[in-house]
Amino acid sequence: MKLADYYTDNKLGVSFELFPPKTEKGDKALHSNVEKLMEFSPNYITCTYGAGGSTRTKTLDIVSAVKATHGVPVASHLTCVGSSVDELRGYLTEAIDRGIDYIVALRGDPPQGETNFVPDPNGLRYANELVDLIQAEFSQLGIAVAGYPETHLEAPNADIDLENLKRKVDAGADVIMTQLFFDNADYYNFRERCEKAGIQIPIVPGIFPVASLPQIKRIANMCGAKVPQSLLDELSQKPEDAVWHSEVGVQHASRQVEDLISNGVPGLHFYVLNKSEATISIMKNAGLAKV
Repeated sequence: MKLADYYTDNKLGVSFELFPPKTEKGDKALHSNVEKLMEFSPNYITCTYGAGGSTRTKTLDIVSAVKATHGVPVASHLTCVGSSVDELRGYLTEAIDRGIDYIVALRGDPPQGETNFVPDPNGLRYANELVDLIQAEFSQLGIAVAGYPETHLEAPNADIDLENLKRKVDAGADVIMTQLFFDNADYYNFRERCEKAGIQIPIVPGIFPVASLPQIKRIANMCGAKVPQSLLDELSQKPEDAVWHSEVGVQHASRQVEDLISNGVPGLHFYVLNKSEATISIMKNAGLAKV
């Protein structure tokens, strides 16, 4: 099934994003939580790709195992960081050989400890070039790309950031997945600007259930997402209470999801962090549980 087809005919496409664990215990927890998330019949599961290709084999292991176990389509992230074009071709060839359905095509962040992105001498500089490569040589793979409702941290301004996104779309992307955000107004403004720019593919909001006050501050700093003062105030009522933070995070994300659905979003992409409890609660609160 084509990636964009999950978001047509008034369907609400649902996907979950995993990351490669670093331990055997983490592996077991991941697969246990995926089992629970399958209750909601996601359209596909994605898995991130480590900086510099550090988890490339692990990423493919995870998504191929998820597909083999649950029969659900899967997507691997792929970045330009630290890879030549030939190495990217090798990864894409292996992904197809292992039954991967889709690619989340990203430029990628600089490796840890570095502030600027430096392309491999024989590699690619921009995500639209990666989309070009996939379309030209691996067209059987569906392609998702990233969008930034609050503007990419490295973009000089929102207009240039939107121009960069348009290049990825024009290169052949099927779907846009947004960076996490905590104020739906940022998504709606982004969606309107995309429409005015002639972007017509589905723009899928990324949902991140907050788990703790330190976490939300760290994540917001990393990706440039604004955190509503009302949410910070609520979390700060019990600064050391992890259970309270999780409950507040679930309720905030549930309100986001309900509002997004009522405003006609094509789907939802959950950053589940290899867990299931929060996302399951949000799905149930939003009436998305199977009866």
